[in-house]
Amino acid sequence: MPQRFLKTLYGLYAAIALILVIVPLCVLIILGPTLAIRRALGRAGVRLAMLVIGQPLRIRGLEHLPPGACVCVANHASYADGLVLTAALPARFTFLVQNGAGNWPLVGKTLTRMGVSFVNRGSAREAALATRDLLRRLQAGESLTIFAEGTFKRPAGLMGFHSGAFVIASKANVPIAPVVIRGTRQLFGEGMKLPGWSQVFIEVLPPVLPTGEGRDVANTLRDTVRAAILARCGEPDASHPLPEPVASKD
Repeated sequence: MPQRFLKTLYGLYAAIALILVIVPLCVLIILGPTLAIRRALGRAGVRLAMLVIGQPLRIRGLEHLPPGACVCVANHASYADGLVLTAALPARFTFLVQNGAGNWPLVGKTLTRMGVSFVNRGSAREAALATRDLLRRLQAGESLTIFAEGTFKRPAGLMGFHSGAFVIASKANVPIAPVVIRGTRQLFGEGMKLPGWSQVFIEVLPPVLPTGEGRDVANTLRDTVRAAILARCGEPDASHPLPEPVASKD
């Protein structure tokens, strides 16, 4: 009982503290005059929020990030993953986010102002348009961050990776930087009503270079990156076959 009480007490404190930091942060980001300022605000604000709730980020391996355009692929375990990666990665990284998030009050506008790319995986046409946009952004020197599992579920485990990020990287001929996130499932995983206390670690692994184009090359790249993340994420293998996207008829 004392332990449950303390967990609830901390959860209430963390929830209130996060609201008091994140809501004004979203407003500042929306009002920010330039993308560089908005991303700097987002990075600093999330770091502040984590400090306020007593969970400073432990980050290592940033020296492994390629200096030019690249694609970061990370495991996905909680609602907090996008936030902690915003704080951990340099401002040149943008995110690929499910399009439904763009409709969330306040958050949707904040994400748009942060320059994220929205994708509707349920529509082959929209997915193809998003892919072309991401290729243009990579060729312009921007870097992307993608959660290749596409979602997360309550049982701990690294699910199968979708191949889209690896197809894009091989077509653009840019390296993949595997990123391992640990601790966020206990911070705010599926089904949690209040945040929990957990040390959060983010580790950037050495990049993996594509060896050409084509589905086989992308799949090999996907399997190599997933194996590297699986070895470091501290969760079991929960892979399952993922359906390939339907080809666009346009």
